[in-house]
Amino acid sequence: MPRRLQQCACRYGNHVNGPPPPQACKMEVLLEVEPELEEAELLQEVDEKEEEEEGGEDEGLSELRELEETLSRVRIAPSAPHLLVQKAEVDQSEWPVSYRQNSTQEKLLLAMADSFRCQYAHLYPDRKPLLLCPVNESGVQKFVSTTLRPTLLPYPELYHWQGCASFVSDFLSLEPLDPPVDPPNKLRSPTWVLRTQRGTCFEFSTLLCSLLLGAGYNAYCVSGYAVKEMCLLNQSRQECPLLKTQVKEKLEEQKQDVRKYSVKPPRDLQSSFEHRQEEKRQEDTRIALLSKQKEAQRLQEERERPSPDPLLGLRVHCWVLVLSGNREVPENFFIDPLAGRSYPTTSEKFLGIESIWNHQNYWVNMQDCRFGCAEMTYDLADPVKWEYLLCGSNQSILLIPDMKKQQEAEKEEDEETEEPKVFEMPPSWVSKIHISQEDMESRCPGGAKLIQYRKATVEKFAPYLLKDGLVTRLTTYDDLECTQPNTVREWYKHRHDHLDERELKKATNVTVEQFRPGRSYALKCHRYITLVPETERQMDFYSHARADGLASRVETPSEMTETFIDRPDFLHYRHVTYGKRVRACGLGEIPNNPEQVQRPIQKVVERFHRDPSKAASEDVAEREFLLSEDRIQVTYHREEDRIIPAWRNFIKPHDAGDSQNTNAFTPQMASIFQVDPFKKPCKNLFLYETLMALMKEEENVLMRIKDSEKEVRAILAARQQEESGIELQISIYNTARNEKARCHREALERLAKEELLRKEEKELDVLAPFLAQLGDPESLTQQQALQLRADCLAELKQRLIDRANLIQGRFEKETQELQQKQQWYQKNQLTMTKEDEEAYLAYCSDAMFRINILKLRLSRHKDRAPQKYLALDEKLRRDPRLAHHLW
Repeated sequence: MPRRLQQCACRYGNHVNGPPPPQACKMEVLLEVEPELEEAELLQEVDEKEEEEEGGEDEGLSELRELEETLSRVRIAPSAPHLLVQKAEVDQSEWPVSYRQNSTQEKLLLAMADSFRCQYAHLYPDRKPLLLCPVNESGVQKFVSTTLRPTLLPYPELYHWQGCASFVSDFLSLEPLDPPVDPPNKLRSPTWVLRTQRGTCFEFSTLLCSLLLGAGYNAYCVSGYAVKEMCLLNQSRQECPLLKTQVKEKLEEQKQDVRKYSVKPPRDLQSSFEHRQEEKRQEDTRIALLSKQKEAQRLQEERERPSPDPLLGLRVHCWVLVLSGNREVPENFFIDPLAGRSYPTTSEKFLGIESIWNHQNYWVNMQDCRFGCAEMTYDLADPVKWEYLLCGSNQSILLIPDMKKQQEAEKEEDEETEEPKVFEMPPSWVSKIHISQEDMESRCPGGAKLIQYRKATVEKFAPYLLKDGLVTRLTTYDDLECTQPNTVREWYKHRHDHLDERELKKATNVTVEQFRPGRSYALKCHRYITLVPETERQMDFYSHARADGLASRVETPSEMTETFIDRPDFLHYRHVTYGKRVRACGLGEIPNNPEQVQRPIQKVVERFHRDPSKAASEDVAEREFLLSEDRIQVTYHREEDRIIPAWRNFIKPHDAGDSQNTNAFTPQMASIFQVDPFKKPCKNLFLYETLMALMKEEENVLMRIKDSEKEVRAILAARQQEESGIELQISIYNTARNEKARCHREALERLAKEELLRKEEKELDVLAPFLAQLGDPESLTQQQALQLRADCLAELKQRLIDRANLIQGRFEKETQELQQKQQWYQKNQLTMTKEDEEAYLAYCSDAMFRINILKLRLSRHKDRAPQKYLALDEKLRRDPRLAHHLW
């Protein structure tokens, strides 16, 4: 049966409309050439730099009449009017020609597909009709393979299948098939789908497959059957992918914490019999608990199990198949374009396949799908399992390299034998796929999208859509109806405070905020219940960005613990214990400033790493400042051959402020333990100096603790201010949103224009050359002003006369040359060839055109010369340097 269908499809080109068609050629687009501009448009250049016309009267009317008489001497005969040619308007349609018409190859392909469909329906009457030639948005039948347009877009996110699938699922809205058991009659182009941001599952797959083919994947559109939840994009019974990502991150963190080398635990001295009995009891308890959990899980699954679907196995769906080989894909897998998720080819969600296609060929599945797609193979070169439409098209792509080499060798041997040409798939009729930067940023239709999962909802927002910079919100619930929220996790972008993520646990009201590097105080993570100081909280920092190497700070009302990394003094731990609060203000007063309410420090513990440059007995490992007891305890590192460390305890003297009073120190104030019994005991002076150094260090530690408390209050105040007035960062290269940069650029452009105008006004100062002759005096006398006015008007008059004479001279020259040419024509008229006559006529036409132009220029010059003269006189009278002398 399959071979019969294959032979019929392969022989189609021999009995329909003559011989096989030629190879597919590219469509040529003819562009109309605009007509050349008429030469009469040169008239627009006459007055580009002329001054504004202003009317007025002048005392020198005689000079003006003289100028008019001079200009009136020039007389030119009238000429015929010049005809202008109008540009033809280009008819622009909404869609290209390929959307509204079929080429010759496309028509032949449609005929082949129709014959293939008829034979398929005759051989397999029980199977559903194939989706071969649906109509596009213009109502024209197009073959499904030509609707694919492989495109590689300049966005790194779309270089991988994960980014392509995520973009398609987020950017488009689903239109369910109607009816759901039949393939659609219409398959619109990817460009239409991107413009409207909606489409069916077949249009989702067409767009995704086009992007994957452009990125180098061996991708195919699959027409088949799937479960109801997948066809209708119902993900309410699936686990949220973001929750799975969190679980993976936690497991990776746990794996990183496991150390290969660790200290062996001490030997267990308990009874082995009792230990076995205890393990047996624990095993029985665990088995009982596990059985209860399985029973509860079974009951939960029964409650969550959806009602039976009456259309199970009949619902039509379209998805994408990616075969292994290209782009280092290890194995075949499916991609659901509606959800943007990948599935193995053995997934139970896919119930059967009718056909697959790419941009080069079309295959029909001949395998049994009664038990789903788990047992199917995807060797498209096997004609028993996959029946192809075009014989020989794309077959070499599907073969392994050794088979390709073998076929190439066979081709070289059979070069002399002529083989009939194979019909190839015509090029895609779809225009080039383009996705703008705005669409890549907005992603979702309208900039927002809500997806419901099992006990979770995900809200996605476009960047800059919300004022707080929120882009994703994940809400988990305790019930299936999603009415009891448990945890809210939010992700942000472009925040000025560098906030990246926030998690709120509803049960405990605990908020955890994650920050990107670059924030003040190098804050990395902040865990708190309220922003009120001196409450329970934990702050993590980027220790490499801080001078003190602070890594974390854990604070409660009675304690504060700080940890450090890579400090030069080897300090890695500090623990502060506070007593009951003591008011620093007067009796009955309420402090307005939190700094007035002090928490007394009772105890400070600091721990240090080992300093290799010091002996272990002199290298401090831990020191405790017992302020409530006026004592200081110092413990040193343990030597390698010792089991206990050395320590020293000091009691601070009552007169601690006087460091010069050596009598205040007594031997009873110090107690020492030396591990080495043969070592000489320390002298009192050394102990006194050590105590004084420790007391001074205690003051420094108390100052650092106060600085830490101030830093906490500053961070909390900054967070409150940032949350009350949220600001988003906008790049200077984002010209669409950066209002400040745009205003600054417009201001600079405006200043540049003003400066240019001032420079032009300075250059166009008519009095500048005449003032230069007088030495640029600061003030002018009346005689000088009158002389300047007379010289300026005389200069203008002379220039106008010179220009008129110049135009008249050019006119006389052109007229004389034309007359000479006419005389030459009269003499040689009888012996001239046809080419000479045409050249003569062309010369006469050009000469008459130039003569007419000169006539028009001289006529306009005569009309405007008096006005220019009066305008200059008026301008001189209004000039502030001459005005008070001329009026």
